[in-house]
Amino acid sequence: MSAPAAAPLGWPASSKGRSHSLVARWGMRVLAFPLAGKLAGANILIVVAALGTTMALHGSAPADRELLAIVGLSLAISLAINLVLVALALRPLRALESTAARVRNGDLDARVIASPLADRTVRRVGDAINLLLDELVEDRNRVRRLATEVIRAGDKERARLARELHDSTAQTLSAVVMQLAAAIPRVQPPEIAARLETVRGAVVDALEEVRTLSHTVHPRVLDDLGLTAALRNLAGELGSRTGVPISVDVPPGINDLPAASTSVLYRIAQEALTNALKHGEPSGIEVRLQRDDYRATLEVTDDGQGFDPADLSHHRSGLGIFSMRERVALVNGVFELVSGPGMGTRVRATVPAESTESLRGVAS
Repeated sequence: MSAPAAAPLGWPASSKGRSHSLVARWGMRVLAFPLAGKLAGANILIVVAALGTTMALHGSAPADRELLAIVGLSLAISLAINLVLVALALRPLRALESTAARVRNGDLDARVIASPLADRTVRRVGDAINLLLDELVEDRNRVRRLATEVIRAGDKERARLARELHDSTAQTLSAVVMQLAAAIPRVQPPEIAARLETVRGAVVDALEEVRTLSHTVHPRVLDDLGLTAALRNLAGELGSRTGVPISVDVPPGINDLPAASTSVLYRIAQEALTNALKHGEPSGIEVRLQRDDYRATLEVTDDGQGFDPADLSHHRSGLGIFSMRERVALVNGVFELVSGPGMGTRVRATVPAESTESLRGVAS
């Protein structure tokens, strides 16, 4: 195989490659210009070329200068008309860009509005985007309906389990405690009585744990007395168990919320308080509930360690936060979480305060 030809004297072997690379870069920059800029540049080149050709053919006599002026004016008018037409033709694309920005910000109801300036191709693109958004919303609603059924089934199962623990297991343990209490004074020798007393104490502890578990799985007070009493009871139990003061600020008239919204708000409060006490090491927590004619807002604020919300993949409460966010979304509410290292955490959930079709089936 023959050796490659040497580069000409004084011309480095890599200069040709660098030249091609420079041309390619400038070519890409030119191609990246906006369409209006490309057309303006092309029209200016046409005007310059036309004027140069006319001057070369006709010279510089007065009559020829008038002809050149007319040609230049005509080309300038043509350039202006072209730019106006391009601007009008590109204006419908702004509607596509605006719709995409709204969808990116979470507004799935945004649709491309047909513009009278749009040509057939742009209209087809807009119709395709609208069709895609319609299918996306339908898929999202289908997933939400499925998730609603899953949550409703889970809540029903928790309620059934809580009733079983309270009405069956707890009652059986209570009967055992009563039988042991009645038998211990009559048992001889004293060593056996002492052992039975130890057994009775263990059964009493188990009974308390069963009652606590029953209430944690599904609070009966939420069904019997409403959201206000349930929140105060939850704060009292967690505060007495952990020693962290938990204040509850609930105005009157909250208990007439839809069942779905009531269930969601209680679960949000339960999860937010549990996360704060487990991971935040707060010195105090505030629970505040507000409502108006259309919405109710629950806010749980602690002064604990806080965390980086963007790093939930390594945070132990990430699944709980995901669950809270999904529960709120299922009732068409808004979930917010604000936190930072050393800044504490604020969880806010806003849900509808009036019944809608989308709220059915989510309640416990």
